[in-house]
Amino acid sequence: MTRGRVTREDWTMVALRALARGGVAAVSVDALAGELDITRGSFYWHFKDREALLVAAVELWEQRTTADLIARLAALADPEEKLREGLRTALGPEVVAGLEPALVAHADHPVIAPVLTRVIERRVAYLAELYVELGLTPAVARRQAVVAYAAYLGWAELRRVATGVVPEVSAEGQRGRAALKHLIDQLTTVR
Repeated sequence: MTRGRVTREDWTMVALRALARGGVAAVSVDALAGELDITRGSFYWHFKDREALLVAAVELWEQRTTADLIARLAALADPEEKLREGLRTALGPEVVAGLEPALVAHADHPVIAPVLTRVIERRVAYLAELYVELGLTPAVARRQAVVAYAAYLGWAELRRVATGVVPEVSAEGQRGRAALKHLIDQLTTVR
């Protein structure tokens, strides 16, 4: 990034990338300021301390990857299309590569834990709602939602640690698109 006015969102996004690369310990004000090519004084215009930055970062992640996605899916009428589009988005190219596994790895951190718990509960509940709309009983829908979420976490972790196992999902990556389609087909087939 070039020198200039750095926004609160700039700080939170660089913090999310640092979290993905090296976990909570990588979120250092000095290191992030260096990455932004600014002095650390800018940080204090936006945040009281490092913990406030961590809170803002994980809350931005929550908003963009959960609340905004659910709101966008609400525009679709068909529950199967909602489920497919939600899975395509969640399992497709990552906005911040490796972030989800990094957050899960810090599930006991006092800042990460409540947001991560809230996100997981909201995502599983939303998936369960969609499965109910597709005809499953609430108990079966909840189990299927947990299975779908576990598949999502496994996909994210495999993408992080075994890139050859989970092919890149991109316009050019036919293997990746085929693998993603197969996984989504498995998770949207309701019996």
